[in-house]
Amino acid sequence: MNILLLCTGNSCRSILSEATFNHLAPEGLRAISAGSKPAGQLHPLAVALLGRKGISTEGYSSKSWDDLPVTPDIVVTVCGSAAGETCPAYLGPVLRCHWGVDDPSHVSGTGTQIDAAFEAAYALIRARIEAFLRLPLDQLRHDPVRFKAELDRIGSLHA
Repeated sequence: MNILLLCTGNSCRSILSEATFNHLAPEGLRAISAGSKPAGQLHPLAVALLGRKGISTEGYSSKSWDDLPVTPDIVVTVCGSAAGETCPAYLGPVLRCHWGVDDPSHVSGTGTQIDAAFEAAYALIRARIEAFLRLPLDQLRHDPVRFKAELDRIGSLHA
């Protein structure tokens, strides 16, 4: 099963999500991230945070959804509501859900405040991924209505 984690810039939240998902997921589940307008580079604070968590970012890059190496089964948008952010809409016959996370790269303030915003975004992303990985995926694959409901429920979880 291929999960596409989608955001506009594909440099921070979707990268945090992709790397964390692939770090935690069992064989047979794979995440890839992309953006509708990729930034072209990974956010250095996202990379540093993942490193502190023991999650490799080797091989990850900010890329366009036009260059996906696989067709996703599920598309998860991770854009947040801060500053009226608009999520890209992936078209195609896939299950779609929204797991909004406010962009920590837009937080200003002290280094401690910025680090706290990245930690909060990571905690929320990780909690949602762990909830996804607890789902009875073999059963849900055959029940798209229930699967969609579970994905939407996960999107409402808080860290």
